[in-house]
Amino acid sequence: MFFPVKLINHQVPDDLIEQLKSDMADYFNLPLEEKKEFAQLPDGLQGYGQAFVVSEDQKLDWADMHFVVTRPVHQRNMRFWPTRPPSFRGTLERYSVEAKRVASILLAVMAESLEVAEEELMEAFEGMPQGIRMNYYPPCRESGKVVGLSPHTDGVSSLTLLLQANDVNGLQVKHEGLWVPVEPLPGAFIVNAGDILEILTNGKYKSGEHRAMINPNKERLSIATFLFAKDDGQIGPLPGIMKGGKENFITWSYKEYQKSFYTSKLDGPSILEKMKIN
Repeated sequence: MFFPVKLINHQVPDDLIEQLKSDMADYFNLPLEEKKEFAQLPDGLQGYGQAFVVSEDQKLDWADMHFVVTRPVHQRNMRFWPTRPPSFRGTLERYSVEAKRVASILLAVMAESLEVAEEELMEAFEGMPQGIRMNYYPPCRESGKVVGLSPHTDGVSSLTLLLQANDVNGLQVKHEGLWVPVEPLPGAFIVNAGDILEILTNGKYKSGEHRAMINPNKERLSIATFLFAKDDGQIGPLPGIMKGGKENFITWSYKEYQKSFYTSKLDGPSILEKMKIN
């Protein structure tokens, strides 16, 4: 199956989506010093800052980002949850509940299409671990010389729900060697498979390479919700998927998987390549 796909009729309330868009826009319009109150800590991923920085020498993306762990609730670190505008925390809480519901339905549909027991697929995501990253891409007059988000697959995510918060195009996916724009559709989620889902399905669902480009005149905003695997789980082809077939990936613990991902060089082999069985 080729990702991403556009999801409509998801029943996430329109007023909640509009409130999230408004709160996020107000937050990114705050003075830099106020946003720095929620800045990432050294070697941390949560808070205001860049998505994935492993070297002082790397070229950073042309973007402001803010990431928080939203589920399970006991793993939240409220030090990184914005308090301005005042409604933002409540909006994020409501949205995380809706995103969990949508992801659960999608997993059930996927299990049916894969002819695997729904419980087996859902077990890999026990507790529905989730994180939300908000993205602000400023305009750049020399947009051809910068990139909003470098080409990548979602390495530690299984499923991504992307909400494009305005009508400015920028998301592109790689298909048959070409970069293809994904046109915004008001109210729709862009659903993308991550590396973990490709491994769990033994390659039946492909992790989609994508990037974000910059508009020379207009800002772009988006909200990405990531579904992660459970902390104490195993990452490898599901037994119900295999049914005696050839395994295309080795199996690691999720902790091993995360360690390998976060210590990999940006120009080194991807996590998928490391786990493939030749």
